[in-house]
Amino acid sequence: MNDLISIIVPAYNAEKYIKETIKSILDQTYKKIEIICVDDGSTDHTLQVLDSIAAFDTRVKVFTKKNEGVTLARKYGIEQVNGEYIGFVDADDMIEPTMYERLYHNINKYDADISHCAHDVEWLDGRKKFLYGTGSLVKQDKTAGIKSLISGSFEPGLCNKLYKYTLLHSLFHSGAMDVSIKINEDLLMNYYLFKEAETTVLEDVCLYHYIKREGSASALSYNKNHIWDPIKVKQIIAADASGTEYENDAKKMSLFTCINQYNNLLRQKSKKYDEDKRLIRDLIVARKGDIKLLNKKHSFGAKLIISFPKLYHLLYQFTS
Repeated sequence: MNDLISIIVPAYNAEKYIKETIKSILDQTYKKIEIICVDDGSTDHTLQVLDSIAAFDTRVKVFTKKNEGVTLARKYGIEQVNGEYIGFVDADDMIEPTMYERLYHNINKYDADISHCAHDVEWLDGRKKFLYGTGSLVKQDKTAGIKSLISGSFEPGLCNKLYKYTLLHSLFHSGAMDVSIKINEDLLMNYYLFKEAETTVLEDVCLYHYIKREGSASALSYNKNHIWDPIKVKQIIAADASGTEYENDAKKMSLFTCINQYNNLLRQKSKKYDEDKRLIRDLIVARKGDIKLLNKKHSFGAKLIISFPKLYHLLYQFTS
């Protein structure tokens, strides 16, 4: 059996911090790894930094391509791998030394297609926010895994997970993934991957560290992708989930996202988003039959948005 783990690191203008990231991967207690670094058309010295690292460690392999976004950079990386198992690390994050050893152990012990862990968020001033991290270990079948993904019971990103290569290869050759999506693309990709995974296993310990940096992808200014990509992703999932055991979970997620994005636009306090607010309200009106799936607080809010939008605006601005 090929026990090599291929870790894909898409990098765009990451010269300031990618050395730390790659070091945390090279320091893994699991040694049978290769690191596939994909320079996504950086305009700084990211490529040169990567080349200098690769010159001292043959496990690091560097590729460069024109800038097309993280999803296509990951796809390109998948085409270069030699391992049976695939992991992803963002170019500005850090991982614990035992992360891949533990993920690999679980994927084999439980004969799983996907093995994942928890994560935390760290700021440069030393603050930390632990997400999940109960210490429990949970093995799930396909339906349970998808329901947990949709409900937010665990981190929906790609970077805290280890996948069998066959899952990712099949996804990107199916053409199902919409590569134009820039926000929530991890959730959509995981939805497709969990649909194909017969068994998944979660060890709920924080082994991945998302580092909040000024200028990182997560800190970019608000734009149309921030508004509409999350809605689009949830609509795709809800449509695909029709007739399944998790149909109502997907409908609830989709409607809740519309409400959340509507609230986000109210916080922007700019008239340039008035048309977006109107369009999102139309979506909420169209999904009013799903309001019963929400909890009391969000159900009440949705009804106000539909029937008394001006009152909702006043109440929201007063309470937020």
